[in-house]
Order: sequence, then structure tokens, then C-alpha cells
Amino acid sequence: MKRQSGFTLIELIIVVIILGLLAATALPRFLNVTEQAEDASIEGIAGGFASAVGLVRAQWEVAGRPVGNNAVPADNGTFVTLDGVDVGVNGDPSTAVRGYPTGNRSADTRLATVDAAACVAVLQNILQNAPTAAIAFSADNTLFVRFATPNCVYHQTAGLAAAPTDNSTSNGFTYSPTTGAVAVFLNRP
Repeated sequence: MKRQSGFTLIELIIVVIILGLLAATALPRFLNVTEQAEDASIEGIAGGFASAVGLVRAQWEVAGRPVGNNAVPADNGTFVTLDGVDVGVNGDPSTAVRGYPTGNRSADTRLATVDAAACVAVLQNILQNAPTAAIAFSADNTLFVRFATPNCVYHQTAGLAAAPTDNSTSNGFTYSPTTGAVAVFLNRP
């Protein structure tokens, strides 16, 4: 007597149907994971950034609210040292709120001098392991940075084909050097 081994046609069809049902229910969940990961990534970067802004402001307070401690010209350049890194802050006595990061320690750190390059410098100076960022759009960078008066705007480059001109079609966050406020926007479809 010959003994058969293997599966019957009915058993194979049932397995294929079960696999099809699993794929139909699980696939949409896996597709949505990418969007959730991108959202969580930008929220994490923004959260770390906001904490670092608070630390810089606290260091400015601890240092006695310095104004114009950069050598030349007086009152136009203010900085604090945070973990061995000199961070330019707004020390302009004519502004109501001071002590928030404005860029590199340079000759002029007042709010009026903040631009996109200064926004990149703020990110790189206050975060220990800052994501790659540039003012020229490139998918190789994590963030595309632009300045939209009076805010620094950091756009996540994942999934973008070109540099965004506003916040309506991308994920990212804004930073106000005037008030230290950090706000996340999640608008990538």
C-alpha cells in the first residue's frame, strides 16, 4: 500500500484564503506605520529642541542675565556657555524678552540679525546630537530650515520632493527666538 504525503488541494486553498485575509487586515496597518514614525520623529526632535531652549535660557539667568559680553561691539553680542559650547542669545536691552538662543557666538546676536543660517546654528549648538539640517533643500538632510519672520521653521525632509514655502504640506516645528516658543505642525498628507 502506497502512503501519500503532502497537502490536499482543499487544505492549500484554505491556507491561501487565511493568508489573504491576514494580508488584507495587516497591510494597511503597516503602511500607516511610516507616517506615524515620521510624526513621532519630528515630535521627538521638537521636544528635545524645546528642552534645550529652556536650558539655554536658564543658563542665561544663572549667568546673571549678561548683556553684550561678546568683546566687540558692546551690547550687540551676548552669549552663554552650555556644556562647553558658546551659544549666542538675544541680549538686546531694547527687547522685552531676552536670553533665548539666536545662533552662534558672533559679533551680533540681536533678534534683528536672525536669519535661516542662524536658525541652523541654533539647532546645531543647543542639541548634542543634532539632526542634519541645511538652508538648501536636500533629501539627504533630516531638516530643511527657513526663516519666516519672526520664526525659525524646521521642515522634515522625509517624503518631500521640493523645499516647502509654508507649513501646510509638511511636518516640522517652528521656533520663536523672541519668546522661546516651539510649536509642532503635522501637515504631511
